[in-house]
Amino acid sequence: MKRRDFLQHTAASTTLIGLGGLGLTSFTSEKKATKITILHTNDVHSHIDAFGPEDGRNANKGGVARRATLIDNYRKENPNTLLLDAGDIFQGTPYFNYYGGELEFKLMSKLKYDASTIGNHDFDNGIDGLYAQLPHANFDFICANYDFKNTVIDTHVKPYEVFVKDGIKIGVFGLGIELDGLVAPNMFKETKYLDPVEIAQDMTRTLKENEHCDLVICLSHLGYHYKNNSSKISDLKLAAATKNIDLIIGGHTHTFLPKPTVAKNIDGKNVLVNQVGCYGLYLGKIDFYFDTDKNKSANGTSILV
Repeated sequence: MKRRDFLQHTAASTTLIGLGGLGLTSFTSEKKATKITILHTNDVHSHIDAFGPEDGRNANKGGVARRATLIDNYRKENPNTLLLDAGDIFQGTPYFNYYGGELEFKLMSKLKYDASTIGNHDFDNGIDGLYAQLPHANFDFICANYDFKNTVIDTHVKPYEVFVKDGIKIGVFGLGIELDGLVAPNMFKETKYLDPVEIAQDMTRTLKENEHCDLVICLSHLGYHYKNNSSKISDLKLAAATKNIDLIIGGHTHTFLPKPTVAKNIDGKNVLVNQVGCYGLYLGKIDFYFDTDKNKSANGTSILV
């Protein structure tokens, strides 16, 4: 399939969504739109190879090589592209058991990921095992609500990062799930979990007021939604309890969304929440459009790998 036809095919069934309470934004030729593309994955769980033809509902799907082709096509279409991951890179195939995460980080580096947050399974070889693999990652790890001060990865994880694409400032911060109860204490050691809502409020204030970001993204491993646990913070709860987040890229619950959920923040403005299942079966793609006044709108979809 020709690349143009391929891109048109995979971008089908998207919906233009107004952000910031502006409603749907119409761009004229007088106000040329700047397009920012966000590509994302979550819960890949060491799935390097594509699923085989006998693998049930996942037959012939996924694989790092196919994902690389997709990513390359979208970058050629729009150089103003970020590639992000929402955690649980590790654990799930013999590749992790044998290489301990080295292969996953090297391949993500070859795909030129810009940043990832940290999932609970990324501690499955302990915090020392995670630290040992960091030299193989040519991208940043971002997590604001894990205090690593008394651990070996202190200073190796950032609370946030700011990227600039064609004059648009994009702030990305990360949030992780509470490790206690999911990970043995001797695996995460003295890592302290901080309240994700409070941290998100601090991060968005920093990114909007101090860094003057035009787009704010949360890389979350909190989980999309919990039906039977009203007290547990999820992405949907985070969206409702905060402001100034434009997009929450989620993980942990392996929730597949064919397109982003449009939630409302504490001010009644739109927040996009997206997650693309697990195992590298899908690639999330969200396009943001900025006019010359930096009013923004977006559309998004999930791409089968």
